[in-house]
Amino acid sequence: MEKGFNHRKNRKVAIMMALTSAMLPIPIAGLHKFYMGQPIWAVIYLLLWNTPIPRIACAIDAVWYIVQGEEPFERQFNLTEEPYQQLTGVDPRQMKAMVEALRDLEKLREDGLVSDYEFEQKRRQLLG
Repeated sequence: MEKGFNHRKNRKVAIMMALTSAMLPIPIAGLHKFYMGQPIWAVIYLLLWNTPIPRIACAIDAVWYIVQGEEPFERQFNLTEEPYQQLTGVDPRQMKAMVEALRDLEKLREDGLVSDYEFEQKRRQLLG
């Protein structure tokens, strides 16, 4: 998920938006991509509004959201801590602590308090 697009996505809304974009002749193709947190694709769809490409792509997106099912949709577009932990096997709090430790270690290396060799050894230890 990209920053700024952290709202919870509803599968039915995404399907309806994609179908509407595919059927209406006005240039709204790609609005469902903004909703889904994919602004680059949305802009591409909007730039190609006068061609059949975005309408076909919107129809394909709608079918994909329907066929995909609720659970895969939730994992892909509403990645919360619980599914993240199930997918990676890492507790998000542990991940945050590890990231902070790596940042601190990098700062020590930048300040010259840890050699590159020591940094690499400690980094491997933290990631292992």
